Amino acid sequence: MNAPYDGDRGQGAGGAGSSSGPPVPPGTGQDGGTPDPYLQHAYGHDPYRSQDLAAQDPVAEALYDRAAHPPPPPGTYQEPQALYQQPPAAQYPPDPRLWAQTPPPEPAGPSRHLPYGDDAATTQYVGVDDLVTRAADQPAEPDAFAHLFRDQQDLGRPPGPPAEPEAPPAPVPPKSGGRASGILKSSALMAAGTLVSRLTGFVRSLVITAALGAALLGDSFTIAYTLPTMIYILTVGGGLNSVFVPQLVRSMKDDADGGEAYANRLLTLVMVTLGGIVAVAVLASPWLIHMMSPTIANDAAANSVAVTFARYCLPTIFFMGVHVVMGQILNARGKFGAMMWTPVLNNIVMIVTFGLFIWVYGTSAESRMGVETIPPEGVRLLGIGTLLGLIVQALAMIPYLREAGFRFRPRFDWRGHGLGKTIKLAKWTVLFVLANQAGVIVVTQLATSAGKLSGKNGTGFLAYSNAQLIWGMPQAIITVSVMAALLPRISRAAHDNDPGAVRDDISQGLRNSAVAIVPVAFTFLALGLPMCTLLYASSGTDAARSMGFILMAFGLGLIPYSVQYVVLRGFYAYEDTRTPFYNTVIVAAVNAAFSALCYVVLPARWAVIGMAGAYGLAYAVGVGVAWRRLRNRLGGDLDGARVVRTYARLCLAAVPAAVLGGAVGFALLKALGEGAGGSVVALVCGTVVLLGVFFVAARKMRIEELNGMVGMVRGRLGR
Repeated sequence: MNAPYDGDRGQGAGGAGSSSGPPVPPGTGQDGGTPDPYLQHAYGHDPYRSQDLAAQDPVAEALYDRAAHPPPPPGTYQEPQALYQQPPAAQYPPDPRLWAQTPPPEPAGPSRHLPYGDDAATTQYVGVDDLVTRAADQPAEPDAFAHLFRDQQDLGRPPGPPAEPEAPPAPVPPKSGGRASGILKSSALMAAGTLVSRLTGFVRSLVITAALGAALLGDSFTIAYTLPTMIYILTVGGGLNSVFVPQLVRSMKDDADGGEAYANRLLTLVMVTLGGIVAVAVLASPWLIHMMSPTIANDAAANSVAVTFARYCLPTIFFMGVHVVMGQILNARGKFGAMMWTPVLNNIVMIVTFGLFIWVYGTSAESRMGVETIPPEGVRLLGIGTLLGLIVQALAMIPYLREAGFRFRPRFDWRGHGLGKTIKLAKWTVLFVLANQAGVIVVTQLATSAGKLSGKNGTGFLAYSNAQLIWGMPQAIITVSVMAALLPRISRAAHDNDPGAVRDDISQGLRNSAVAIVPVAFTFLALGLPMCTLLYASSGTDAARSMGFILMAFGLGLIPYSVQYVVLRGFYAYEDTRTPFYNTVIVAAVNAAFSALCYVVLPARWAVIGMAGAYGLAYAVGVGVAWRRLRNRLGGDLDGARVVRTYARLCLAAVPAAVLGGAVGFALLKALGEGAGGSVVALVCGTVVLLGVFFVAARKMRIEELNGMVGMVRGRLGR
């Protein structure tokens, strides 16, 4: 048979092979390179050495046809390749000990700053990103084939000094919660502070009602006590709460000193302005009382008491404004707790003050004290205690500011530093609160007049204020806390001209707050009567029952009131204060008109109840107007379908819950009486039934936001 061409196969053939030197086994480089680690011993003993003529097969050699297998032309012969030649090693091979490499760090500079307040060092990724970014945290798994991988890397390389072992990758530090968890944490801290503040505020309201009663004396103090808040909001309060937060955020972002100089100028300007306002207000206190309530002003004894109370209370305007500015400076620096917790100190001081009054003079039911019989020493005690509470509240902010690195230094260089723009923006906010407070003044006048005409306790302005205080608690705890944490982020998104992010945050604020706001609103409607008979039993059964009916009338208005608050934050983020002003004019006009209609049409005993219902109706009208305008501002998309679907499902789940819970509460209240014991049983049992039915119905409807909240709570509890 013919053998394949093998050169000339030896010396006798005149081939290129030579008998000198040992044979080269397969797998060894022709130039003496690095041997193949898998084949270097495979041909250590070859019985058919190609260079040994004695080892050739004589039969195959005789039958070999050399004419049919001529040699290749000179220069075209290719050296045979090694039998098991390995592919060249990659320049940057992966490490088999790790499932995935840690991504390289972000470069320093502006690209490291993520939009809307996210920090690259605190952002938490979830899902697949979480698996990838946390892969380096896992210990290296032993690999049985790792040594083969290292042998392959060395193949074909010239021998050299042993390479130093590569240092293992640095462990990735554990990442804290990102944007969502940061918002939840800030909101939870603020909600806790607001909850404690509101609870102590309830106690304060209970003590005030027990000390002064729910008749004309209580109305006189309530008007004097609310007058400073109204003046503060009318002058600088609205601008501080809504306009200056975005400005503080921008100054922290753009100014070289982190906005400290701007904050000092703002605080100095507010202190000077409020000092002048306090001086004018104290001098004009008789006129202010007449403006708030002609019914009280026309009664000599009631007017004297109210004016005296007002002169003690009006200086709190200054400390109220200082407290708010300090709180907004802290909020802009990401410190949200102080502003919500320090009002607790004010409530404690007032509780102690009115407790001392009761200890000296007894409760209103015991002393039968009225505007004609209250002693001047008692008025002085209550006035000084009220002023002292706001002073303590404002001074308590100073340690928090020092901890945040802020030092107050008065600065009067107000020109050319952006305050003019801020004041120009605040102009519309002042008009906004002016329109709002105009409606409040109308309601105050009508409520005090209706209370005096009815001749019954619990039908005047104090009853209206107490019911509204209970009604507004969920708004302050839930909606305000959520939006206070979201507002700086919304402001950054608006500053970066990202309407999609603004829309998403507004939608998130609406849907997250609705999970609690909707069932609470139906709870007020179903169980407002036992709630007030329990809280205000010290003022008398008739007065407490009247407050319960007022709270029930307020009930469902909490839903549009909360939605209105969230929607208006979108306009403030764009520094648009004109649109909220026009919207508030509509709300105030509707509220005043329907309140006047209730005063004229309804009996005096039920007039204030009708005014409470008109309040919610006015905000329902305002929501429709504000929603349409903000939707147009964001390009025609406000995630309306998703928001409306969430509210509709929550309301559908709350209706049967309110019917069953209200029926249980009403039956128990009738059976056990309207005293403290019967009210407690009716309220507890009715609430349990209402919330249980609501939760079951909402879970059956698979409401996404409720399921998310339940999952978050279970995760926090570790279940």
